[in-house]
Amino acid sequence: MQEQIYKRLSRELNISEKQVVQTADLLDEGNTVPFIARYRKEMTGGLTDEQVRLLGDKLTGYRNLEQRREEVLRLIEAQGALTEDLQGQIKKAATVTELDDLYRPYRPKKRTRASAAREKGLEPLTLAILEGWPEPEEEAQKYLDPEKNLFDSAAVLQGAADIIAEIISDDAAVRKALRKIYRSKAAIEVNKKDNVTVGTYDDYDGYREPLARIKGHRILAINRGAREKALDLKVTVPEEEVYPIILDRYIDPSQGQACRELIESASTDSYRRLIHHSLEREMWHDLLGKAIEGALVVFKENLKKRLLVPPVRHRRVLGWDPGYRTGCKLACVSETGELLETAAIFPTAPRNDKEGAAKKVLQLLEKFRIDCIAIGNGTASRESEAFVSELIGAQDLAVEYTIVNEAGASVYSASPAAKKEFPHLDVAERSAVSIARRLQDPLAELVKIDPKAIGIGQYQHDMPARELDSALAGTVESCVNSVGVDLNSASAALLAYVAGINSSVAEKIVAKRNEIGTFESRDQLMEVSGLGPKVFIQCAGFLRLPDSNNYLERSAVHPESYGLAGKIMAGLGISPETLGQTGAVPELSEEEVANLALQLEAGEPTVKDILEEFRKPGRDPREDLPRPVFLKAVTELDDLEPGMNLMGIVRNIVDFGAFVDIGVHQDGLVHISEIADRYISHPLEVLQIEAAVPVKILSIDRERGRISLSIKQAEQEKQEG
Repeated sequence: MQEQIYKRLSRELNISEKQVVQTADLLDEGNTVPFIARYRKEMTGGLTDEQVRLLGDKLTGYRNLEQRREEVLRLIEAQGALTEDLQGQIKKAATVTELDDLYRPYRPKKRTRASAAREKGLEPLTLAILEGWPEPEEEAQKYLDPEKNLFDSAAVLQGAADIIAEIISDDAAVRKALRKIYRSKAAIEVNKKDNVTVGTYDDYDGYREPLARIKGHRILAINRGAREKALDLKVTVPEEEVYPIILDRYIDPSQGQACRELIESASTDSYRRLIHHSLEREMWHDLLGKAIEGALVVFKENLKKRLLVPPVRHRRVLGWDPGYRTGCKLACVSETGELLETAAIFPTAPRNDKEGAAKKVLQLLEKFRIDCIAIGNGTASRESEAFVSELIGAQDLAVEYTIVNEAGASVYSASPAAKKEFPHLDVAERSAVSIARRLQDPLAELVKIDPKAIGIGQYQHDMPARELDSALAGTVESCVNSVGVDLNSASAALLAYVAGINSSVAEKIVAKRNEIGTFESRDQLMEVSGLGPKVFIQCAGFLRLPDSNNYLERSAVHPESYGLAGKIMAGLGISPETLGQTGAVPELSEEEVANLALQLEAGEPTVKDILEEFRKPGRDPREDLPRPVFLKAVTELDDLEPGMNLMGIVRNIVDFGAFVDIGVHQDGLVHISEIADRYISHPLEVLQIEAAVPVKILSIDRERGRISLSIKQAEQEKQEG
């Protein structure tokens, strides 16, 4: 059966069966996804980490399917009901749903109307009626029994009808055929409950849409409303298309008229009482599952873009956590993120001490040679920005500022990790440090925060916790390992996402570093308690020593390939001192790389990767992404008018559009129809988190604080101008 799984995965993923088998073997051996994707390309055929992760997920699903298949066969056989035909159907079932349908008649049930009728001995009568030969009223007389509450033929025939209804309901063929009707013809109807006041779910009162067309974000919104007992939802189908499916299977001309009428009546009861509610729940569950899956894709993509925002290196930063009553908390950090000093100022209402605030800020800028201010985008952000902008202009300061997304900073600042790192700071001061460090290295700082708190995605709080945590952890792991980690400066939180390393080992690495000062080579990792050979193989290539004299320790070349790297250098006449310099490594054709790999008895992908590392040792892939944007923005909602053109920053992307920060307290929404002048199926096709975009204000709802924007109209006017 394993072979069939591999064939199926090969077809679905459009890769060779050899790739599937070898990648599955690597996963089964306990190798991590990042390690497999980066250092076992010869075996996987160059699959990306996303492809390896998808293959692993599907492999687990299909193996679970096979386990369920064996379980169903065993359970039915134990009842003595496993026929050759049924066994064949079970072995052909392609999904868990099909298996459950086949097992349904044999599954232990709670006491039902049909089981009660069977206990009264009415099953022979039921089977006779289905065959169509008796006169039901006459035959029912034989089953009268006051002790079983069968006082008349009506009671007897009702029992028989109950059994027929359950037989129809448990019929796998009927359910399979009806599912096609539901998927193509069913619609959802939603109404707001009478006791719910005007508010969030007004748009869904009286809402109706075919299930085949409903968007994922609407499904999630309706589901939340139903869970909060604000909305009633039901699935409807054209019943005139339902009953022929049942009747064609259970009625034929050879049956007597009275039998046919009784079966028809039982069919109606079966559908309305048993089948519909079951399929209604099933359809909604499937839709919700697909909506969650789609939302997770958006969440992961947004998270990836947020984590991979390029770092602002070699700059001293003043982190600014804005506030009103409690003031603005400041934190000065060095080029390496070391905390230098904290302070509190009150330039905003209610104190409006602009003079005192300016004096303190100027003092800090001069004392620590600060050249960049990072302002959090929370409460009082725009007032703080206006103050900073005015101060820079008035004093002609050689200082830049930018707005930093502070989502999750408060979560981090109150966490045990933050308390351990800065035990003497209050929550707002820790938040200011986090804001400064987010500018310097977003990835290193954001890994300290639960991904759900980073302020991206859609309906993340409605996601199943296990699925969400797994998806996000995989995304963070992928980002961390694609960038690589400085072994001598990384926090335990960052190290815990490196392939093969868990939080316990990460803490031990930091403890060892504190003990020895700095790691001089990757081999010293073997001295860390709990980090054995297996973990070393997984993690070593992703841990870098940027200040090492050994070029290989600075690169992504895995220690297992150091010998091969030396042979490549010798073969091409490359000197270690020239690595990274322009022209130091000759450009080789595909044929030359292949010949070199053959000569060295090595895999071509590994040789290519080593040559690339020779050209740019330890290169950060974030260098190719858009840099953080420094903007001067509008400060109040009252400053805005429809028709204005502005620059904004994309803060979040969802199925139906994107939320853009245009410099006021409320982000504006660009509906998907206003993003591009061509059809796009999802905003992620053309937008990404933290990108700067031109926008035109379409409308402003000041009472509800809603701003409608257009990117495509702004672009059009920009081109026309």
